[in-house]
Amino acid sequence: MPSASLVFQSVVLGVLLGGLYALLAAGLTLYFGVMRVVMIAHSAFLILAAYLAWYAHRETGIDPLLTLVVTVPLFFAAGVAMQRLLLTRLRPATLTMMSVLLTFSVALTIEGLLGYAFSGTQRRIRLGYSSAGFEFLGARIAAVKLIAFGMAALALLGLYVLMKHSRFGQALRATIQHREAAQLLGIDTDRIAGYGFGLGLATAAVGGTALALDTTIYPSLHWHWIGPLMAIIVVGGLGSVPGAAIAAMTLGMLQSLLQLELSTTWAQTVFYVALFATLAFRPQGFFGGRLAQRF
Repeated sequence: MPSASLVFQSVVLGVLLGGLYALLAAGLTLYFGVMRVVMIAHSAFLILAAYLAWYAHRETGIDPLLTLVVTVPLFFAAGVAMQRLLLTRLRPATLTMMSVLLTFSVALTIEGLLGYAFSGTQRRIRLGYSSAGFEFLGARIAAVKLIAFGMAALALLGLYVLMKHSRFGQALRATIQHREAAQLLGIDTDRIAGYGFGLGLATAAVGGTALALDTTIYPSLHWHWIGPLMAIIVVGGLGSVPGAAIAAMTLGMLQSLLQLELSTTWAQTVFYVALFATLAFRPQGFFGGRLAQRF
């Protein structure tokens, strides 16, 4: 039986991990919400952002967090370009299914390019504060995990404010809820969809940089992440950013607690059990997801 202090340590780590999952999953659910696109390449862009942070640190010695000044607008522009140049060419009737194949090929291309440029060797960023940490009610918290959680919290808060309190956010939510009705109200849904897609990819830049602070990276690492992230957006309800955040926190904490009794690999099966249970008993998700009822 694990001690109370060990359980509390796992809860704290689960909250920190859940915050990172929430950030990474928010982009995925945005893609589906605005365009009905299943973006398999999202985790590959995460790893690309992590490599850019690692490379900038290795070459210049700057803190990886400073690379966000470049990578966030770069990924936003790449998302807009990808939506306008690739995804809009797919037929609407088969968009969701064909987007899986298209973004799968994009993921393989990114993995191949990273392997060609940096080889398959595992990389890790060594910072002066990498091993720093502090005690909180008996739990040991690593500084890099807290920084990653803070980045996730700030990014999600910014996303919430943008979605709730800006004209762009209102137009984006209208496009997500009912595209045809939004067009009748005079909203340029194609332009909004492009910006929404760019916004989703910009979250990958933040998430990838946060990931690079605390994780060893290699080109094929994205396959490790895409399964849990897909499970999170289905459990949370496709197209629902708050739903994805709640599901991410819940499943992240469960994974952390299960690691007390099971190995890391077995603990991760909680995502697939939750995915199976959701599809079997509540396909629209547990925290929203009216969109999912249409598919």
